[in-house]
Amino acid sequence: MVLTPPFEPMLAQAAEYVPGSGVLASGFAAEQKFDGHRAILFTPAGSGGRLLLQTRRGSLVQDRFPDLVAAAGQLPDGLVLDGELVVWDTAVGRLSFEALQRRAAARGRTATALAAKTPAFFIAFDLLQADGLELLSLPYRERRRRLEVLFAARALTAPWTLCPMTTDPGEAREWLEDWTDVSGVEGILVKNMGQRYRPGARDRAWTKIRRRNTTEAVIGAITGTLARAQLLVLGRHDETGRLRPVGRTVPLRPDAARTLAEQLTPAGPGRPWTGARFSSAWGTRDVLDTTLIQPDLVAEISADTSVGRGGVCRHPIRCVRLRLDASADDVPRFGGGPAAAGG
Repeated sequence: MVLTPPFEPMLAQAAEYVPGSGVLASGFAAEQKFDGHRAILFTPAGSGGRLLLQTRRGSLVQDRFPDLVAAAGQLPDGLVLDGELVVWDTAVGRLSFEALQRRAAARGRTATALAAKTPAFFIAFDLLQADGLELLSLPYRERRRRLEVLFAARALTAPWTLCPMTTDPGEAREWLEDWTDVSGVEGILVKNMGQRYRPGARDRAWTKIRRRNTTEAVIGAITGTLARAQLLVLGRHDETGRLRPVGRTVPLRPDAARTLAEQLTPAGPGRPWTGARFSSAWGTRDVLDTTLIQPDLVAEISADTSVGRGGVCRHPIRCVRLRLDASADDVPRFGGGPAAAGG
């Protein structure tokens, strides 16, 4: 079978911790997890270097990334790679998810102009087809070996990048604890070395672990009722004193909702966020049905390192507890990022 788009990638389950040393030693590996867009890359047989780039949802977007198309001559025909698209912002000297979003929406001359300022890279972590031969039934360790051989034999260079991988538990923990301070690296992906590739499946054989940091935010709104809040909409004040949204929590535990009910006060007229609408998830147009509250309660929160401009969290946040000993003035300012130290 020859793989062609649209193709459903294999997905990982989320976890909170790195498996113990015995787990990695008994046949698991860890890869660095980058904060980008999942993509499947195809170089069809006989295409003479033509490149197809498919998103996780099945759309073809190679026209948005002319720099990758131009570099396709480095790759052999009949190849299918699974990986992550990232973008380097030359103006700030780091990987940028915001720049990646701009590039993913651009076409034509705009796409070409952006490619010069914010070049794209494809970080390959799996080899699904080589020389027109489908490899899905092979165990991960063999697909990884062939992927490494491909990079070495073809002497592949930027924009093609081989995803770092280790079987050393200590190195995996170092990646999670230290490398996630590097912009663009958000955690690790732990994989079973003996696992075949299962298109469209969300499998425990792949476990994604994002680094989480504890900090504080102001509670500006809730869903549900004052007596039984369901989730929190959180904010931080910017330098002008304006309360800016930074994210929403996952649903509250019943005990946390009961504790919160004793402290909530409805917002008065002219309070922050009057008339505002909040998205139910990053990148969607669905909105939350919210009730504004007096923005003087502080929550201790746990958030991962996937953030947008100004420290807005792209994934739901966990509410750890209320900080009744802290005031809104103790909360880091908007723009400090979700990992900023709390007061």
